Amino acid sequence: MVARVVGLHVNPHGGVPKYPVDHLIVQANGCLGDKQRNTRYHGGPERAVCILLTSVMEKLQADGHPIEAGSTGENLLIDGLHPESLHAGCRLNVGEVVLELTGDAPPCKTIGSSFENGMFRALSHKQTRGQTRWYARVLVEGSVRLNDGVHLQ
Repeated sequence: MVARVVGLHVNPHGGVPKYPVDHLIVQANGCLGDKQRNTRYHGGPERAVCILLTSVMEKLQADGHPIEAGSTGENLLIDGLHPESLHAGCRLNVGEVVLELTGDAPPCKTIGSSFENGMFRALSHKQTRGQTRWYARVLVEGSVRLNDGVHLQ
C-alpha cells in the first residue's frame, strides 16, 4: 500500500477542531489559512505542520474515543504509514513539500473532547510509543492536495 494524504485541515481562528480543505499551501512557518492561538507550544518553524496517522486515529476510535479527522489539531492526516516508522529526524515527501519530523506533539486538555472522559493523554508518545501526532519543519515549501502520495526518505 502506498501512503497518501487523506485529510487536510486548518482553522483560520486557531484552536480545534481544524476544518477540512482540499489543498494546503505549506510554508516555513505553517499552513496558509491556519492559525495557532498559543505560539508558545504550537506553530513556528519547528512545529510548522502537525501530522496524524489514520492508524493511530482508528486505534483510538476502536478504544471508544470520539476522535475524528481534524479534531486533535492535525494539518495532515496520512494513511498507509506505520507508527513505528516515524521518529524525530525522518523526512517525508508529501506532494510538492518535504517535511522533517521535529518531535511528537504532546497532548493537552484543548483536545480533551476527542477522548472519552477527557483522556487526552491517550494520544501521548510517552504513554504509548508511536500513538501520537508529530510536528514537522518545512524543508521545501509547496502545495499538498488530498490523495497526494507520501514517501519516507
